[in-house]
Amino acid sequence: MNAAAFPASSSQAPASILPRRGGVFGRLSDLFWRHPKLLLFLMLTPPLLWLGIIYIGSLIALLLQSFFSIDDFSGMVNYEFTLSTYAQLLNSANFDIIVRTVVMAALVTLASAFVAFPIAYYAARYAQGKWKALFYLGVMLPLWSSYLVKVYAWKLILAKEGILTWISDKLHLGWLLDGVLALPVIGGNSLSVSYIGTFLVFVYIWLPYMVLPTQAALERVPANLLEASSDLGATPNQTFRTVLLPLALPGVVAGSIFTFSLTLGDYIIPQIIGSSRLFIGQAVYAQQGTAGNVPLAAAFSVVPIVIMAIYLWIAKKQGAFDAL
Repeated sequence: MNAAAFPASSSQAPASILPRRGGVFGRLSDLFWRHPKLLLFLMLTPPLLWLGIIYIGSLIALLLQSFFSIDDFSGMVNYEFTLSTYAQLLNSANFDIIVRTVVMAALVTLASAFVAFPIAYYAARYAQGKWKALFYLGVMLPLWSSYLVKVYAWKLILAKEGILTWISDKLHLGWLLDGVLALPVIGGNSLSVSYIGTFLVFVYIWLPYMVLPTQAALERVPANLLEASSDLGATPNQTFRTVLLPLALPGVVAGSIFTFSLTLGDYIIPQIIGSSRLFIGQAVYAQQGTAGNVPLAAAFSVVPIVIMAIYLWIAKKQGAFDAL
């Protein structure tokens, strides 16, 4: 019999399907093809090093700084473990800053959800073709302009000589604006130096981050469920409460993660628009830069981290991460 009809001896290494390529890049390509885990390791190492050293490392350094204290006599950092810096957060002035920031973040989140839901519902259920493209353009367009330009534009709009004051005078509603500005705590000499102005700008700046997740969640609600609810005799209000809102709630919660966290840590908007009362971001900036109290600034920085950790845990229970 012809020996060529039999396969080669098992002691011989099988030939590769394709010939080996020459050159450095060819050999590297062959190496990565034979060892895909090596390629995965090399691709993930740089971002993991960046995340681990720059981001997580800085957070750990920040956390460690919060357990130090400032010597009242010399003003130098005392590198001894203590909880006295966290105890300072419970002082009336510092605790008011925390409460003020959390309340503002919660109100901005609720208002953003209230405004965003009907916009997102129309885009998900009725907008088609060019109207849906117009919707995305209208939502995304404010994000393409400079953050500072938008804030300063709102300062001009809300100023005492601004557009809103001019419109209220033309409509003979100056008395209403004066009454709003005369309200305790939230009022002021003008909207640009009041909590009302701060609230309005926060809602405007962060609203797109609420609209998009809500719209995505509403698009995933099957239309036949709404039709079945109507066929079973449910009123539109009942359908909204028992079918639409529960299914869209993960998207609303996902959007609230952005609006709540961004408001919680922002210091530019309260610095430009609002009263002289500080928010957490301003307190961190003041303690770090002006006062030189790095441990107290670090302790203030830990507060939003703890609050957001709790908030994210609650959001995960609501299935918000599925809507991101």
